[in-house]
Amino acid sequence: MWSHRSWPGHRLPSAERLRHYGSWCDAVEGNTTFYATPARDTVESWAAQTEPEFRFVLKLPKVITHERRLTDVGEPLRAFLDAIEPLGPRAHALWIQLPGSFGPADVATLTRFLAQLPRSHRYAVEVRHPAFFTDDRATRLLEATLTAASAEWIPFDTTAFFASPPTSDAERDAWTKKPRVPLRSLALTDRPIVRYLGRDDSTRTVEGWRHWVDVTVAWLREGRSPTMFVHTPDNAEAPVLARQFHDEVRARVPELDALPEPIPVEPLTLF
Repeated sequence: MWSHRSWPGHRLPSAERLRHYGSWCDAVEGNTTFYATPARDTVESWAAQTEPEFRFVLKLPKVITHERRLTDVGEPLRAFLDAIEPLGPRAHALWIQLPGSFGPADVATLTRFLAQLPRSHRYAVEVRHPAFFTDDRATRLLEATLTAASAEWIPFDTTAFFASPPTSDAERDAWTKKPRVPLRSLALTDRPIVRYLGRDDSTRTVEGWRHWVDVTVAWLREGRSPTMFVHTPDNAEAPVLARQFHDEVRARVPELDALPEPIPVEPLTLF
């Protein structure tokens, strides 16, 4: 997302919120594309509001991943790829989030799907079936499939979130919806992508990401270019926390580029 009622840019006209978000963070999860393929002119506006280096990680529509489960998806896939074409290099990766019921027995379907995708994009897969994390054979099978397609495995780290019971309404809601899977921090490509869910208490969120600071620093020193997404159940402080995470990594890797300076939001007036 790039608009939240608790963020400064929320007061701006809707056509300016992405530009404002892009002055805070240089990547975004395209989660709305899961629910519907956007109109091409909408995507053109996204491109116009962001720099060429800005990273969109766009989720494939649910009709492809959840309803048809990667089978007989030629038409909706073509429509999606055509719609996002205006983003050009900003389309950092196409995010294939699979349902929790998509397990080791379905890997052959994933293999066939990845083989038909155009090489003009990078792809990253998020799985939620427990066997991929607890069964060595299933883990190796999925890793081999992704490696053959030069695709990344996106970990969604919820371990800090589930470390203790929820203490807010937003946490209680997330408690019933977010996946509980073991921590995974192995990159398959030179562009790993991580999704991290902390707590509404910022102190606990920061404590929970220490592992990822170490991993991100190691990846950068290996020449990789990771993308890190920081979430909390209410996401109220997410942009500030994302910048803090970046600062912690940059303190150990000084050659890492700084994030841009946030665009000031001018106070609304009557004149």
